[in-house]
Amino acid sequence: MLTAISVARDCGMIPPQDTVIIADALSPHDGRAAKITWRYADKPSNISRLEVSRQQVDISLEDVCHVDEPKTREMYHFAMNGKSFAVIAEHFPDMLQKLVLHGTVFARMAPDQKTQLIEALQGVDYFVGMCGDGANDCGALKRAHGGISLSELEASVASPFTSRTPNISCVPSLIREGRAALITSFCVFKFMALYSIIQYISVTLLYSILSNLGDFQFLFIDIAIILVIVFTMSLNPAWKELVSRRPPSGLISGPLLFSVLTQILICLGFQTITFLWVQQHPWYELPSACNLSLYKNISDLNSTEIDEHNIKNYENTSLFYVSSFQYLIIAIVFSKGKPFRQPSYKNWPFVVSAFILYAFLLFILFHPVESIDEFLEIVCVPVEWRLKLFLVIVINAVVSVLVEGGIELQGSKSKCLSWLCCPCKTPQARYMHLAQELSVDPDWPPKPTTTTEAKPHPENGSTYQIMIDS
Repeated sequence: MLTAISVARDCGMIPPQDTVIIADALSPHDGRAAKITWRYADKPSNISRLEVSRQQVDISLEDVCHVDEPKTREMYHFAMNGKSFAVIAEHFPDMLQKLVLHGTVFARMAPDQKTQLIEALQGVDYFVGMCGDGANDCGALKRAHGGISLSELEASVASPFTSRTPNISCVPSLIREGRAALITSFCVFKFMALYSIIQYISVTLLYSILSNLGDFQFLFIDIAIILVIVFTMSLNPAWKELVSRRPPSGLISGPLLFSVLTQILICLGFQTITFLWVQQHPWYELPSACNLSLYKNISDLNSTEIDEHNIKNYENTSLFYVSSFQYLIIAIVFSKGKPFRQPSYKNWPFVVSAFILYAFLLFILFHPVESIDEFLEIVCVPVEWRLKLFLVIVINAVVSVLVEGGIELQGSKSKCLSWLCCPCKTPQARYMHLAQELSVDPDWPPKPTTTTEAKPHPENGSTYQIMIDS
């Protein structure tokens, strides 16, 4: 036990100034109830060697809140062996959760005891990771939220992750990659939600004039824009450092839903403005509002077939341009980088794809090509209206970026200031609730002169009593 405590101090798991409480539990014998004797381990006298050791295994944590938060420092740690753990789990079940809350050293644990320890930690709402390299770790590796095998033998079969390096340096990398994957899934979900809503808005506005998007317009949007963007926007690598802030744990969260809702309203507003604005121009009633000299063959334009589905009109063309740019704007806005993923400009497939699409859309907007216009079923509009469309697109992009940045900044501030704004709020997690209870318990942590005995007939829900040795 003392060797395990010394290793824990050398690794930095137990700071030199903290107290280690050893729990020695004895099972019932000779008519006596089970009891726990508390012993305080000696603190190390040589601090410099410990500080050098910690510098070699330091894991960088970047504080993204930029606020001086009061931190509750755990001044004591519990240590026990497998025999004591088995007695406590059997005869002191309601004390087990209090012990694992500050438990740091668990030595000589049997395979089933490791699994029980994982379950006890999960019982206080901890997210538990487990590293193991042998067959005796298989049960715990499978039971933990994140099991990492440090070998390619038996343990690798039970654990979902296998490390090529036989040490725990892979844990920060796994957490960084997991957070990046989670944020990527949220980004793709938000983009696909906005894609369907943007297209729904365009179709609904065009239905009001008995029109719709053309077949090749749908095809261009789905294949050339959406398919390429969705594939490339998910290629951002993980952020290089593990930050102290956690990402959202679910899709149903306030900032995420508010972000989607605000972008929907922005896209709806700018499409509606475009739809109504184009109808106010004097050339709106003309069959062809642009200079026909832009096309090489005027006779072909004059002999076009009748548009039975009313696809070729000014509203359709205007909404097609605006909505196509909105897909790209939303993709850039939702491609979150720091603190969980690398910035989007380091994702070169996404940058190249977005640049090509922007260049193509700007080209067909300001330089009409007859073959492309015929393929996409868009009509020629005056240069003045093209400049106005470009202005609408630019303002749309600026508003979307500013609103999304404001939501992200406000969400970050609210998390950082939540402790100051609501210091007395009852926590939802079990371990936080226990920490609040123990902070006001005068008998916790146990004193070195106390012994805890199990009650044969529990009263008031308590299965133990604390006795002070004389």
